[in-house]
Amino acid sequence: MLRELKIENVAVIAHADIGFEPGFNVLTGETGAGKSIIIDSIAAVTGMRVSRDLVRSGSEKAVVTAVFDSDHAEGWLADNEIDAEDRQLILQRRITADGKSSCRVNGYPVTASQMRELGSLLLEIHGQNDGAQLLDERTHLASLDRYADLDLSKYRDAYRKLLDLHKEMENLLAAEAEKEHLQIVLTETVEELEKAAVRQGEQEELRTRRDILRNAEKLKEALQITREALTSDEGALSHAQLAARQCRRAASLADELSTVSEELEQAAALLGDADESLREFEEKLNDSADDYDKLEQRLRDLARWERKYRCAADDLPAYLDTSRLRLRELNISEERLDQLNSMIQKQESFCHELADRLHAQRAEAAKSLGNQVERELKDLAMPFARFQVELDSLPELKADGKDTAKFLLSANKGEEPGRISRIASGGELSRIMLALKNAFSRKDPVPTMIFDEIDTGVSGVAAQRVGEKLALLSAEKQVLCVTHLPQIAVMADRHCLIEKADIADRTETNVHLLSHTGRIGELARLNGGENITETTLLSAEEQLQYAENYKARLKGALKNGSI
Repeated sequence: MLRELKIENVAVIAHADIGFEPGFNVLTGETGAGKSIIIDSIAAVTGMRVSRDLVRSGSEKAVVTAVFDSDHAEGWLADNEIDAEDRQLILQRRITADGKSSCRVNGYPVTASQMRELGSLLLEIHGQNDGAQLLDERTHLASLDRYADLDLSKYRDAYRKLLDLHKEMENLLAAEAEKEHLQIVLTETVEELEKAAVRQGEQEELRTRRDILRNAEKLKEALQITREALTSDEGALSHAQLAARQCRRAASLADELSTVSEELEQAAALLGDADESLREFEEKLNDSADDYDKLEQRLRDLARWERKYRCAADDLPAYLDTSRLRLRELNISEERLDQLNSMIQKQESFCHELADRLHAQRAEAAKSLGNQVERELKDLAMPFARFQVELDSLPELKADGKDTAKFLLSANKGEEPGRISRIASGGELSRIMLALKNAFSRKDPVPTMIFDEIDTGVSGVAAQRVGEKLALLSAEKQVLCVTHLPQIAVMADRHCLIEKADIADRTETNVHLLSHTGRIGELARLNGGENITETTLLSAEEQLQYAENYKARLKGALKNGSI
């Protein structure tokens, strides 16, 4: 339940603190006084979209703070790891003059979408546009499902699986159209690359080998000179071996030379190993002299395959693996098509079975909703109204089953029910919407319902019945209502007046809680405009007395269960 609302620098409201109570809370005031700004502020603090236009001219930011009971949001608080002391929720929304927005819940920063999710658990706002939504027949099935409290998750999961199977079938059938050509191409690719036996890293190895062979003569010359320096009679290897032998003899006479002797022997061995490596490399040069042309051809082949298959030489082995896999998939596609056909038939049968169950539940809910709305409309001064839900089952499956639903209305005696858009007047539309809201309210856990000028086109006895219906609804939920009608305002448990005043060359809106005497004056204004006389004041007082008596009877009827 909404307990408090604090508004700072929102449009024409510089500052306002508004308290709300359980039951029926009403806001009245002259047109343009700022009543809808309060509703806009509530929408903003519960996560709805906002713009910089909400910020009061000349202010850096607008701030809206709302205090709610947390009873209906304990799960959300736990999921978002936010604490609530004294079972209170403090929601705050800041909007800067440049359009930036920030949200907090009990001091914790949250996103606008988180705030919106929380707000949907706390209240619903119903405005004049809801009547237009009622005319949109595309929303009627969802409204019926909401009334029936249907769980569509099992059907939707099954339907998504069916769509996935159809998609796979489409892809396979598309592949079948090119299957023969694709098989030829893939077979040639696999045969060519298997025969090529390309290895990862081969291209770099070949390039390195080619560079060596290009410089074979220079290498041979350098190797010859190097080996002669090592192995000739006066070469390094001979001198190292002689030095090692002589030092070994000396070490046999002086132990302290043993380390030097070992080092000379190692040096001679290393020189010998180096000579052996040089000899082997020189032999490779001699053996590979005729391989240069083959090596160049292999490199040209690799370059050609790179261009042909549009991938690097090192990626050709992976391309071969992919081609093999695709070829295998083509070869088994016919078997998969048969399998998919069978799976689709079974899944469609399962979806139809689930859709039929939904239809049965909807049919039962449609009859119940029709009867309940008709009772509500009779209470709203439409005694001959007939309300029906036309439910049709189509042969094809859709995302929400295979049903279509239309709300039909007969507003007058002797008329056949027809589309609401063609039959209902503005005032009737407002009452139909209220009747539906009342029908849904018992199934809707949201504790607070806000009605923003839903009384369009309603007057006289019909307006009185709307006020009585809102009073009945407020016995179960907290109701906030912005209205211009005295028949509705008189039923309030708490009545606030929204007034606009010129202060220091600025227009400001103020909110006042009305006393009993203040209510009489405001009801007289709603009844008679500026022409407030003793008679209109007495009439307003009579209205208040009637409302108090009605609410007392209503309370008694609710207590003894007669309603």
